[in-house]
Amino acid sequence: MLLIYAGAAPLLLIPLVNIVTIRSWWDLHSGWLGLLLSLSLTGAVSQVTKVMVGRPRPDLIARCKPLQGSANAPIFGLVTSKICTQTDRFIMRDGFRSFPSAHSSLSFAGLGFLSFYLAGKLHLFDEKGYTGKSWVSLTPLVGAALIAISRTMDYRHHWQDVLTGSTVGIIFAFFSYRQYYPRLSSPLSHRPYSPRIPSERKLMRQVSMPIDEEQGVPSSDEAGRDASNQNARPHHHPSVPHPRVERSHSRNTSTIGLIPPSEIARPSTAHSPEESYEMEEQSIDETVRRPRQDLDQVWRRGASNEP
Repeated sequence: MLLIYAGAAPLLLIPLVNIVTIRSWWDLHSGWLGLLLSLSLTGAVSQVTKVMVGRPRPDLIARCKPLQGSANAPIFGLVTSKICTQTDRFIMRDGFRSFPSAHSSLSFAGLGFLSFYLAGKLHLFDEKGYTGKSWVSLTPLVGAALIAISRTMDYRHHWQDVLTGSTVGIIFAFFSYRQYYPRLSSPLSHRPYSPRIPSERKLMRQVSMPIDEEQGVPSSDEAGRDASNQNARPHHHPSVPHPRVERSHSRNTSTIGLIPPSEIARPSTAHSPEESYEMEEQSIDETVRRPRQDLDQVWRRGASNEP
């Protein structure tokens, strides 16, 4: 049942939320990856801690089934497993794996990630105070809390085990969510981060674009379209050819070809380190762009450092 509530339920609800909201394949991909990351990290940490700590469960005596008339030892009141009649070694070993509660940690890892996913899609922290958003976003956490509390009612865990497991699960859920999505207070919290590898469309746009034959620079129309996605390039004097332009003697326009760094002319102006980075709020594929280093600036700095 734990796999159904903590894994299968979020796995099926994320596509439904995606269809209702932004209908993006990349968002579905990011949501599933974040959920799997949250569950895997939480499960690994919980199981390693269980084996290392070895705290007895509250129902250890019921698992042991001691012999009739068994009593505590006269010295320190300690006994060994020799008084147990339980023959299943797995049941006995599992009786010493109480801390932390894996049911609590995994339920908060899966349903907690779903809660953050809903909060981002609904813009829960947009400072407008919609009560309905809070109820929808926090409902998965209520389900996770019920699963965690049931572990103490069944005498499978102590309350400290449940509290620690729940904390571990919610921490890894938030950590995994922020690997793929911006902060919940962002105006673009409903969109995932853009891919780390540029799309084919963007690469083709960087390789080829119309240029002005007389000046040797991109034409005004193309420059206007790229102004929102690239930093402004340093100004070059009309008499100095553009370092990245190959002219093909056509009637109207020609294309820009990528020239090896060794053949790039040194730029006439220095570039500040700040020009090497750009941060765009939204990309052409409707995702939140990560900070990246512009290849044009890297090539220019490499050319300026050549002897």
